[in-house]
Amino acid sequence: MPLEIVRNDITNMQTDAIVNAANSSLQMGGGVCGAIFRAAGAKELQTACDRIGHCPTGGAIETPAFRLQADYIIHAVGPVWRGGKEREEELLRSCYQKSLELAASLGCESIAFPLISAGIYGYPKDQALQAAISEIHHFLLDHEMLVYLVVFDKQSFGISEKLYRSVKQFVDENYIDEQEIRYPRNRKMVEQDIMADAAFGQLEQSISQGGLEEALKRMNEPFSVRLLRFIDEKNMSDVDTYKKANIDRKLFSKIRNSKNYTPMKKTVIAFAIALQLDLDETEELLDSAGYTLTRSNKFDVIIEYFIEQENYRIHEINEALFAFDQPLLGA
Repeated sequence: MPLEIVRNDITNMQTDAIVNAANSSLQMGGGVCGAIFRAAGAKELQTACDRIGHCPTGGAIETPAFRLQADYIIHAVGPVWRGGKEREEELLRSCYQKSLELAASLGCESIAFPLISAGIYGYPKDQALQAAISEIHHFLLDHEMLVYLVVFDKQSFGISEKLYRSVKQFVDENYIDEQEIRYPRNRKMVEQDIMADAAFGQLEQSISQGGLEEALKRMNEPFSVRLLRFIDEKNMSDVDTYKKANIDRKLFSKIRNSKNYTPMKKTVIAFAIALQLDLDETEELLDSAGYTLTRSNKFDVIIEYFIEQENYRIHEINEALFAFDQPLLGA
């Protein structure tokens, strides 16, 4: 199952487990920790924590969730930032690893994390985010679980400044506001022309590669058929494909077994990223589902940026999409 970045109050999440950014003495604190204690019932939760007594930095333990809409609270103790020279990254990664392993042992199918150590513990938000996503991604390669990374507001979220500036510059240079476009006819007709031109270009290319009959055959392929063809051409397995696309296994199975399935645009692009398609191949896959890329859509421009950069790290792409208030890929 996939990783989703969501903007929410973590105490409102309805998951099997909710992760608390705890201190080693398991006492009610401030920030996320205080909010979770209050929402769960401070007295009951503190009593449960006192029975355990201690959790080392980098470790994780569980208690009942009491009044929260979850079965468990997993208390993960993150490191205090001391400049990065006292094993902070190793300990932070251990928090996520041990929390996920504990959730799996408890039979959890879903879990919600805050950005551990990025609050009063002072861990730089962009580095905290990278550590979180890296460990979650590594876990999901071998496990099926729906994982949420929950941030309360944009100030709580840390994309690297270098990446943000690069994407913003590309968007500023290539995004065309719809109000700036002066269509000679209605927009629908223009979009149809664009899609027709793209389709004709693909037809010409297919003819040069394999003859008219094969070209017409490919032009009529539904999305699921074209997706499976790309998977074969890229020597990918089904499992590798849907995991790298941040797609749920059940959704992939539905797509695979239904030739007439029409996916959302972000789902198509997620598969394009997983398969590391170039822009032409991405347009081909989009066309099979009735979509195209356009410079009048910021989401599309950001996707184009990452494909041109040959950066197919889907969670990094999702970080950028989240920072620019765009839909995320997969999930």
